[in-house]
Amino acid sequence: MDQGVCSVKIGFIGLGIMGRPMAGHLVKAGHDVTGYDLAPVDFGGAFAASVAEAVRDAEVVITMLPADPQVLAVFPEISAHAPADALYIDFSTITPQTSQQVASQWKRALDAPVSGGEKGAVDGVLSIMVGGAAEDFEAATPIFEAVGRTFKLVGGPGAGQYVKAANQLVVGGTYALVAEAIVMMEAAGVDAKAGLDVLAGGLAASRILEIKRDSMLARDFTPGFRIDLHHKDMGIILDAARGAEVAIPMGALTAQLIASARAQGYGSLDHSALLKVIEGLSR
Repeated sequence: MDQGVCSVKIGFIGLGIMGRPMAGHLVKAGHDVTGYDLAPVDFGGAFAASVAEAVRDAEVVITMLPADPQVLAVFPEISAHAPADALYIDFSTITPQTSQQVASQWKRALDAPVSGGEKGAVDGVLSIMVGGAAEDFEAATPIFEAVGRTFKLVGGPGAGQYVKAANQLVVGGTYALVAEAIVMMEAAGVDAKAGLDVLAGGLAASRILEIKRDSMLARDFTPGFRIDLHHKDMGIILDAARGAEVAIPMGALTAQLIASARAQGYGSLDHSALLKVIEGLSR
């Protein structure tokens, strides 16, 4: 461990596609991590038999869970067994309202949803949008440094979830447009690979074009972030827009395309599988 890094005792709940590599990075950074998931997972740290065991004596409690019901299910156990002065960091993508509810019941809580997908988690380069108090954000900096490359405090409780909703709005819309570009170029007899290479070097460049264009052309939809989860996120986005009293017509259309992908049985595939829906519209 780096001589300048102070080891923190962490209880980490949720060791799935994202949580497992994130917990592993925290172990590598020299922190004392005890993790819990529904099934045993090897992440480099200690595996607990329960949430209670994972968070007992923890200085920092972390959750990385699929949706609101899971966060709300484990939070009472965290409240009952974690030290009252522990810092709670929720990396899950949930509704701002749930994050605000949790923050109202815990003295030191940050909502810190992430962007970057499985690859970002594995590489330790996630983008983290954080809601909460400035002093808690500062205290969490060593945690964020271990798992991410960009992390910003964007406001009070729930603010991180609003920014994550904006992120998923842009990601979903970009996938839909890249899919349309692929279908159009292929139908016109254009070399779509060469075409996307050119797009990735110009104003249309995006992280999605950078890391996903080859797999989309190959129709490899191995999940890094599943359609099912993006469908859940689109519900959060539409609700957030309604609460803010703004119109998001492109977002509403993207939500319908993602809902269509799920209805057609693509829920377990990567969200780049929007390409299958766009292809179907032109047959």
